[in-house]
Amino acid sequence: MIRFDILSLFPEYFCGPFDESILKRAREAGILDIRLVNIRDFADNRHQRVDDRPYGGGPGMVLMPDPVVKAIRKARRGSASRVIYLSPQGKTLDAEKCRRLAKCEHLILLCGHYEGIDERALALEVDEEISIGDYVLTNGCIAAIVLVDAVSRFVPGVIGHESSAKEDSFENGLLDCPHYTRPQVFENLRVPEVLLKGHHQEIQKWRHQMALEKTGQKKPDLLKPDLKQEENYSR
Repeated sequence: MIRFDILSLFPEYFCGPFDESILKRAREAGILDIRLVNIRDFADNRHQRVDDRPYGGGPGMVLMPDPVVKAIRKARRGSASRVIYLSPQGKTLDAEKCRRLAKCEHLILLCGHYEGIDERALALEVDEEISIGDYVLTNGCIAAIVLVDAVSRFVPGVIGHESSAKEDSFENGLLDCPHYTRPQVFENLRVPEVLLKGHHQEIQKWRHQMALEKTGQKKPDLLKPDLKQEENYSR
């Protein structure tokens, strides 16, 4: 089991995504434990104010360090906890990072809001900053949902067929191959004949070839030198 504590200003933001489909079933089975923490609960004023104007001037508001630090320390469970700040300044989330995070017992996800969080809170409590892309969101809740979903796929028992995660895009340095189902002919487009014959070795060979070609066409930067050579040779 892996536990996620998500610290944000809007806990209600997460009610839909975590209460449907695969993540819902994993929570009900006790494989995922997702807990939502409202940073405002750690404010030291009756109005639950957690933000203020930035020193040095400028637009927007900044989350104050005290409630953020208190929320993180309340959620911590000793050395088993890893604190991640969802930030466009972090290293980009990829499949390898998701696989590594899936081995953790406890992830504390800190969602950014407004212009950001007081740097002292980050320096004191955050282990790692992660970005889901080179763009800015209205808040870090969306990024937290993406991270939880992507990491959960690598947690044993979450996906019905665990081997399917190993065949997804970005595994083995390639995009996924094309997929087909019934009917065999749709608007004059036929399912490739190799998929209908039941020769598993030929099917695997075809799928690998299609994955190479798709990667070369759509994301050639993913191809490592040995795969580039294989892709060029196959043309």
